[in-house]
Amino acid sequence: MNTPARVLAVLFAAALCALLAACGGATKRSPLEQTLYHYTSAIRWSEFDKALAFVDPQVLERDRPGELDMERYKQYQVSGYEVRSKNTPEEGVYEQVVLIRLVNRHTQTERVVTDRQRWRWDGEAKRWWLVSGLPDIRQR
Repeated sequence: MNTPARVLAVLFAAALCALLAACGGATKRSPLEQTLYHYTSAIRWSEFDKALAFVDPQVLERDRPGELDMERYKQYQVSGYEVRSKNTPEEGVYEQVVLIRLVNRHTQTERVVTDRQRWRWDGEAKRWWLVSGLPDIRQR
């Protein structure tokens, strides 16, 4: 191997090692952070059917959104999701207030709804559940 090629190979190896070291030092998300990240992603992409999977099964037994409700969610495109406040009132409970901007796909009008989320930790399932249900998009 000639000298310029050897220098490039050494530089490439050094850069690769630095990149791998940087990735290895990345902090891992907590279960709450992971849950909020995935839930937020589902809402931001207007995938309310996927967001429904985060709702506490006990809540869904009592108050599952009907077919008409789920069709109503499909009428809206989420154009913004802004966490306004966070709170941990007690162990295993997390609350946040989120402003969600929605655009009606038919009228192209935008409105903002306030989503008061309450999450609970399920130690048996080892996951967080959304106790407050999906955002109420009927708010005025």
